[in-house]
Amino acid sequence: MSAPSILLAVDIGGTFTDLVALDMDSGRIAVEKLLTTYPDPSLAVLEGVHCLLERAGLSPTEIRYVVHGTTLITNTLIERKGAVTALLATAGFRDAVEIGNEGRYDMYDLALRKPAPLAERRLRFDVPERMLADGRVQQPLDEDCLRRICAQLRAESVEALAICFLHAYTNPAHELAARAIVEAALPDVAISASHQVAPGMREYPRTSTTIANAYVQPVTDRYLERVEDGLHSSGIAAPLNIMLSSGGTTTVAASRDFPIRLVESGPAGGALAGVHWGRLLGQTDVLAFDMGGTTAKAALTRAGELAISHQSEVAHVHRFKRGSGLPLMVPMIEMIEIGAGGGSIAHLNALGLPAVGPESAGSAPGPASYGAGGAQPTVTDADLLLGYLNPDYFADGDIPLDPAAAQDSFAELSAALALPLERTAWGVHQLVNENMAAAARVHAAERGLEIRRYCMVATGGAGPVHACGVARGLGIRRIIIPPMAGVASAFGFLTAPIAFDFTRSYVSRLDELDLGELNRILAELEQDGRRIVEAAGVAAADISVRLNIDMRYVGQGYEVRVPFTMNTLTQRHIAEMRRVFEAEYRAFYGQLADGVPIEAVNWRILISGPQPQVDKANFDQSQTANDSPVACRPVRFAPDQAPLETPVFRREQLSASWSAAGPLIIEEAASTTVVAPGWSAQVAAAGCLLLTREAAQV
Repeated sequence: MSAPSILLAVDIGGTFTDLVALDMDSGRIAVEKLLTTYPDPSLAVLEGVHCLLERAGLSPTEIRYVVHGTTLITNTLIERKGAVTALLATAGFRDAVEIGNEGRYDMYDLALRKPAPLAERRLRFDVPERMLADGRVQQPLDEDCLRRICAQLRAESVEALAICFLHAYTNPAHELAARAIVEAALPDVAISASHQVAPGMREYPRTSTTIANAYVQPVTDRYLERVEDGLHSSGIAAPLNIMLSSGGTTTVAASRDFPIRLVESGPAGGALAGVHWGRLLGQTDVLAFDMGGTTAKAALTRAGELAISHQSEVAHVHRFKRGSGLPLMVPMIEMIEIGAGGGSIAHLNALGLPAVGPESAGSAPGPASYGAGGAQPTVTDADLLLGYLNPDYFADGDIPLDPAAAQDSFAELSAALALPLERTAWGVHQLVNENMAAAARVHAAERGLEIRRYCMVATGGAGPVHACGVARGLGIRRIIIPPMAGVASAFGFLTAPIAFDFTRSYVSRLDELDLGELNRILAELEQDGRRIVEAAGVAAADISVRLNIDMRYVGQGYEVRVPFTMNTLTQRHIAEMRRVFEAEYRAFYGQLADGVPIEAVNWRILISGPQPQVDKANFDQSQTANDSPVACRPVRFAPDQAPLETPVFRREQLSASWSAAGPLIIEEAASTTVVAPGWSAQVAAAGCLLLTREAAQV
């Protein structure tokens, strides 16, 4: 009997659940797409696995590896449907999570709202104890007080507990002692300790992250148990790994301990897919643009590498305003939420101006054109009315679209704007494109990147529909539409290595570094990381270790990330740290602060296994090449011009030498590519579509 050879990836989005199976021996690909199920998304996962195996004629015993990404964590935080959570904080600091950083994300908004803490004030407790910044104990832990608090926790039916003591990242002794006491008194309560979840300086984000981890822990535990049990019941004995926000995968056990690290696991797949397909076509500067049914996100590479951020926000009060969300200190691919998705609802805002989102029709009831009870106009409905989508071939024909329902949904908005229905639909489509282009432009400018020289990789069910419009707004001339773009995030999971990273704050000027203590800390972090990665099945000899250091000039409030070689550090490495920091600092700010001492703040170690090799995936699905259009339909490309009769091609029928000038439509099972006037399209390497904009159009 041959060894299992199938890799299976499952991506839960806000609207659709996507599955991709790759046979590593033959390169054969199988795909399944179905609506996400609420309130239990695991139902769609298990149904999708059953349908994919049956449709592709695969046996569960052929599955070698399963990787799963989910929006469960994000949705739980946004919808406030997590566990009843309490906080143990150093006496005098229980309100740090509510005071925040005292900043105002909109200084002119007199009615400004900040996100409410996930732990109510009555469930935030002061614990007498105090650790100094250097790890010395100033006040011992009052264990008797803590036991009295445990009785209150029991009375309040607390389900999860966050422990966040001052300077625990330097010396976790008090957090460890408190955890032991609580576990003995309340064995069924999920516990998160800050020295494990977010072992870094800055009290507010550290506390916020620890509470968020505790808040989603019971929900995540139950969900992963259902998925694991369901897969095993289906006959799949392969290990299940979970996609991390940082672009790696890890075990179910680690995911249960640190569920907050999954907060952006789905979008991470789209970013990885962008890098993968860009590399195959020789593009290192890539804008990965992923637009699905609920949101659109983008990530920019630098020299082929995705940036990793350790400071982010979730559950924003105002969706696109930085500072209006709950801060998190977890590693994740640096992405921006640049706009709406296909299910986002168009409406008039408080000023009577047209707006799209953030509310979404989701998968239930979905856009009006789904015919499942939705009545409000969405981006998908607008795209259908403009002629971009085929009502009989959406999601491989599994979801027939109703143009009449789409028209009815736009009637009220059109009347309010005093515009014809088609003009209103065009305005919604264009508004989404312009908003996304503006957000991506600002994101690039803040990082000193010239986005016009980038190549866009457009993925997601709606990404290829809007790609030309967004690229035009950014001045981008090349777009890659990868094969099966509608499920690209799931495919991106298959390119992710097994990995985990750890961080420790250890603040010191370079000329005062205690190398003995520092090497002890780094060795401890590496050991912890290796334990998790080896548990996921990676051989010790195949593990690689990378070090990044957050550094700054003394007196500065924020740091610059500096990559460094992971070795036992000696005195000779200090000069190299200084040189690398100055190179990174100059690249970011354009100048140095000569004469000011440099200090290191955070030490970050990434432990990873080898990069999966999925280049042999065979995307040449065509049985018989047919480079002729399969149909023509009227499509609107400008607000004041009549619709153009536009040829429609089926992607799976195109030959390797096919090329054509726009306007044209290219349909496939999970997405539709719109090639606007002034653009041309051709089949490129690995089955990708390469869209190029005429120089005169720039």
